[in-house]
Amino acid sequence: MIKKFFDALNQPLGRVGLLIAALVVLSGAVWGIAQAQKPPEQPIQFPHKLHVGLGIQCLYCHPGALRGPSPGLPTESKCWGCHQQLQRFADPTTPWPTELQKLRDYVQQGKPIQWIPVAQVPDFVHFVHRPHIAAGLNCETCHGDVSKMTVYENPQVINMGWCLNCHRAKTEDNSQNNPTNDPAVSAMLAEKRTKLTDCSTCHY
Repeated sequence: MIKKFFDALNQPLGRVGLLIAALVVLSGAVWGIAQAQKPPEQPIQFPHKLHVGLGIQCLYCHPGALRGPSPGLPTESKCWGCHQQLQRFADPTTPWPTELQKLRDYVQQGKPIQWIPVAQVPDFVHFVHRPHIAAGLNCETCHGDVSKMTVYENPQVINMGWCLNCHRAKTEDNSQNNPTNDPAVSAMLAEKRTKLTDCSTCHY
């Protein structure tokens, strides 16, 4: 039975069928990856570029990044705390933009905004923002320039290879990281690289 199956695969039609099956599997994998990277539909089309343009810092809306793994998402009360003070909408005859109407409705109904996280890592990865901020990385290093985005979307595929490339670059013993070629700095960079490329750093 098995021999007949392999004999059939060796025939021209069998090879064509095998090629089609491989293409279907590959297409499905590519489609799945593409879907995983698409920004989800948010309950409010939050204009990041407008808020960044007004000088609002990332950590004002996402303060959890200073303390732990999740940066946190702003609540409706935090958003409303600013928007209810906008003078141009104090006049009841002034129409509110659609997205602000949605925010007002959430507040009036006492419902939380069900924001959908975009930059997520699998359950077997333990990513913590705090050490990255302590290392002097800016938010845009990983999240891109949100001052040019309306609804946030990942600027690149965030995966293990991408993270490891950054960890290696930050611990490379070169003129940028060790301008004086100090042996003590070289030893520190080597120790840091060992830690930052060890599996248990992110998988524990």
